[in-house]
Amino acid sequence: MSDTPAPPELTHFVAGQPRMVDVTGKAATHREASAEAWVVLPPEARAALESGTNKKGDPLMVARLAGLAGSKRTADLITLCHPIPVTGAQVDVSLEPGGVHIVATVRTQAPTGVEMEALTAVTVAALNVYDMLKAASKAIEIQGVRLLSKSGGKSGDYRRSD
Repeated sequence: MSDTPAPPELTHFVAGQPRMVDVTGKAATHREASAEAWVVLPPEARAALESGTNKKGDPLMVARLAGLAGSKRTADLITLCHPIPVTGAQVDVSLEPGGVHIVATVRTQAPTGVEMEALTAVTVAALNVYDMLKAASKAIEIQGVRLLSKSGGKSGDYRRSD
């Protein structure tokens, strides 16, 4: 007899085959999730951002708008993700000493959560920062994409503790 706990059930697989989880019988409840990402900028990319001379526009504003759009298009990008109504989304993008910090919070009233929408929002925003600044440096790095918190649903609330 082993003291090793059984691995958690992966709901997107049945008998080893991928599937979209059936949420037909689940009640629509208020759900919210927040995620973050960092875009680490080499000195030349940071200087280009701070100069305000990007011909494409303000990289932080473009990233904010792209993150909002990304939150609404998640089901088009994540294969087994349900299309859900995004009832609210906020994407904050700021220039910090460590680079560009992106935080997204997404809300819905649905039978499934919005973690993937929050994670997609910060990732799409980060990719747009890269796109806007890649002429200054190809060494830009996207790091630390992670879920910060989620609330609602059968699995309950989660808050990252570190």
